[in-house]
Amino acid sequence: MVDPYVTHSTLAHPPRAKRLGSLLILLFLGIVWGLSFSLARMATESGIHPVMINYWSCLIGAGLLSSYCFFTKQIPPITRSLVGFYLICALLGSVVPGTVYFYAASHVSAGVLSITIATVPLLTFIAAAVFRIEALSYKRILGILCGISAIGLLVVPNSSLPDPNAAPWVIMMVLAAACYAAEGLVIATRAPPRVDVFVVVTAVLITAVIIMTPIVWLTGTFEVMHWPFSRSSWAILGMSVIMATAYGGFYYLIVLAGPVYASQTAYLITLSGVLWGILIFDETHSAWIWASLAVMMIALTLVKPQETTHQEQRYHDKGKIPGTLPGPNGES
Repeated sequence: MVDPYVTHSTLAHPPRAKRLGSLLILLFLGIVWGLSFSLARMATESGIHPVMINYWSCLIGAGLLSSYCFFTKQIPPITRSLVGFYLICALLGSVVPGTVYFYAASHVSAGVLSITIATVPLLTFIAAAVFRIEALSYKRILGILCGISAIGLLVVPNSSLPDPNAAPWVIMMVLAAACYAAEGLVIATRAPPRVDVFVVVTAVLITAVIIMTPIVWLTGTFEVMHWPFSRSSWAILGMSVIMATAYGGFYYLIVLAGPVYASQTAYLITLSGVLWGILIFDETHSAWIWASLAVMMIALTLVKPQETTHQEQRYHDKGKIPGTLPGPNGES
């Protein structure tokens, strides 16, 4: 799973970006990704094992994107270094956090899931600061502290969660978010140059399927989705479609409108995740959870990346928006 919150520091806001198009993509990503939290909870309703849910999501997503590669006559590049890149991204972005994510989905509400995933940009910044990719500032440090406080509001008060025993699953989701953050940094620094983002995601999902296939068979968790599909099966299919489309859309938004503009998806994903949980499951939340949501929004605002100008003149000179990922030094 590609991190929906991390942005490429090498990409800058191109001139004359179509504002309406950017806004529509931003709203689409926020609404669709927010829906995935409710779909995850829905997928666990029929008792399908979390490992199998994750496997089916990756398998169907890989199949859909492989069709895209076939019709566009593109093949994922394969070299020794790229195999390592695909392997790391598959483990950090799908295999490990995805399995934890679906385990937690049966224990906590969709709204709480969306709040915990919002820690991804905070954890990404912490890692980026440690490796000196991003500069520390008092404002961003305050944002990190707000993020920690938001999680504390979920797990510390006994009356925060409907089931106090679900608190460990909130912590597990934060650990899953750390995997997504690590994956985002790998993508930002090691993504293959001049390659269609959908092709990259295809290779990562195929790698995840290869890793998980023996795990599914050895654990005896394999289960076929029989026709007609159950509500859980439709939810898995929906998540797969999101996996196959939204990630590429996010990266296209980065090159279309810039990383700072694209980073606003973090707010919409979290907010829409809470709203979808209310609409679909009629979820009700304690005052602690609403306070956690508010504090997390403040944290995201404080940690939001600053606009970069590394490629601004380059885009201006070319007069076009690149359709592929840039090279490691910003070339396209």
